[in-house]
Amino acid sequence: MSIIKHILSRRAFTALAGAAMIATMAPAASFAQDVTIPIIVKDTTSFYWQIVLAGARAAGKDLGVNVPELGAQSESDINGQISILENAVAGAPAAVVISPTEFKALGKPIDEAAKAVPIIGIDSGADSKAFSSFLTTDNVQGGRIAADGLAAAIKEMSGKEEGDIAIITSLPGVGSLDQRREGFLDQIKTKYPGFKVVADKYADGQATTGLNMMTDLITANPNLVGVFASNLIMAQGVGQAIAENKLGDKIKVIGFDSDEKTVGFLKEGVLAGLVVQDPYRMGYDGVKTALAVSKKEKVEANVDTGANLVTKANMAEPKIDALLNPKVN
Repeated sequence: MSIIKHILSRRAFTALAGAAMIATMAPAASFAQDVTIPIIVKDTTSFYWQIVLAGARAAGKDLGVNVPELGAQSESDINGQISILENAVAGAPAAVVISPTEFKALGKPIDEAAKAVPIIGIDSGADSKAFSSFLTTDNVQGGRIAADGLAAAIKEMSGKEEGDIAIITSLPGVGSLDQRREGFLDQIKTKYPGFKVVADKYADGQATTGLNMMTDLITANPNLVGVFASNLIMAQGVGQAIAENKLGDKIKVIGFDSDEKTVGFLKEGVLAGLVVQDPYRMGYDGVKTALAVSKKEKVEANVDTGANLVTKANMAEPKIDALLNPKVN
């Protein structure tokens, strides 16, 4: 000890020891604080997006990453989401996870953002090739699943795969919704020639609009036998119109995504089926992938997170029940 004292003063020794301790402890202690990966969803008030956020939150906890939960309060607030993205990038995070609200409008903002940080896309695409990875349902296939489900429900009701049907899309220009519509219409055209699409409507992202559109369709098309409502908000509105008019046994409806209201409609026979994605996985794996990219690890360019047709007959199955009742908290 005397030799050490001879070489170093007590102050210098203490400083060295302290520095060594900080160097040893810093990586573990500051990791969670230093690594930030914001997730930006389309609508923080929607149950679907709350499930996505729950998955992201769980990933942040498991991986020791700070995950700010961001998003507008309406899927139609495109400018709001662009501002949120710009502000998030200005904070110099390790990466950003985003579900673009509108395909064209988010293209350039994502291009610009990706110049500064890695961008991971989930759920819906954008007019950009700058995504480091993209995790989503195969929405074209989801539309095909909806067409098959609607055809089966109508056949069970009438004994025939024929009649007048309609599709209601929540908003125009949204990549995932356009793809569902494409898959649905293509499947109907190629596999079910007995069906005639008498209405192909776009709403404004509001459940009330879906309700009003469906009410108008009921009045204008007395021979209507089926409808595809291509997202959760439209399924809520369309389901409400069917319930109010007591037409569950005459008009079969397939919705997309689920919440307490639409699952209730399914149990009551108001809706014939729901195409259910895995939003929890999108949120969780989105953050996990973003962290990997920030560490320069190799990741898949495109990941299909899957979709399933849920009916009253299969909704109690363990796999389906887990999708219908995710852990949001």
